[in-house]
Amino acid sequence: MKLTKKSRILVLGASGMIGSACVRWLQLHGYDNVHSPSRIELDLFSMENVRDYFGSHRPEYIILAAGRVGGIIENSNFGFDLLRDNLIIQQNVILSAIQSGVEKCVYFGSSCMYPRQAEQPMREEFLLTGKPEETSLPYAISKLSGVHMCLSYNKQYGKSLFLPVIPNSTYGPQDDFDPKTAHVLSSLLFRFHHASITNAKEVTLWGSGTPRREFIFSEDVASAVCFLLEKNPSMEGPLNIGSGEDYSIRELAETIKDITGFRGTIKWDTSKPDGAPRKLLDSSRINNLGWKPVVSLRNGIQKTYDWFLEHELQTEKGSSL
Repeated sequence: MKLTKKSRILVLGASGMIGSACVRWLQLHGYDNVHSPSRIELDLFSMENVRDYFGSHRPEYIILAAGRVGGIIENSNFGFDLLRDNLIIQQNVILSAIQSGVEKCVYFGSSCMYPRQAEQPMREEFLLTGKPEETSLPYAISKLSGVHMCLSYNKQYGKSLFLPVIPNSTYGPQDDFDPKTAHVLSSLLFRFHHASITNAKEVTLWGSGTPRREFIFSEDVASAVCFLLEKNPSMEGPLNIGSGEDYSIRELAETIKDITGFRGTIKWDTSKPDGAPRKLLDSSRINNLGWKPVVSLRNGIQKTYDWFLEHELQTEKGSSL
């Protein structure tokens, strides 16, 4: 069955950053049968609830953007919770998708699944050739489990039901901006904003500032996912989704400092961990299919900050379950 404007599309995790971006993109491009149930409507921790919802709504396409996410602190202090929550959600949705006869289910992996010392840029075949970065290990393991559950089903049954994708560090509207749980870009945005409005003299950041990261705006991730659903390519493994450019954490901090108007100084606490030295994806496979990102890092951060300023008090903290 080919994806059409009338196809029944279910977006899970629409209260979060990537899920909400997918809903906006689909609606903007004329897909008028998009469902995005709230946590009250659909409890992803309940297999019975998920199975019943899928059975009554009969989704044809699913975008699984729900899950528990977190940065270094969250992985260090709540590793069990990250593993448990993601494994439960993944199992419930994947099994229910199989049983309900879904046409295609997009599953989001993470760039933290790659080995810490992987050759750069990282190609999809580098997965499981080494140990992921220790500071993100619980989340990485949960995401690896989901990717290989999807791929194993496709291989065992000779189908292409599941489409696992691997976006690099994603940011945008409806991100988690809580410094205790957020990823680096959104955490820095919150911290520099707070320092700016309180006229702080300095902001102290973890590490040396030298690790390099690739960042991709949530709208670009949404466009890539919808591009793949429309094109429906044959594939045996996951697909990277990246911007093709990386920046040092120091460069990122200076950019966010400028956008938020902070006039103080930045200090680096080198007693704290840096994480992986570099994370740049090789996105040539999806690029060769015809997709390219369009939002620059500075423009994306500005859009994110504009949204943050408008919705600061309403921003949800924590997961996008």
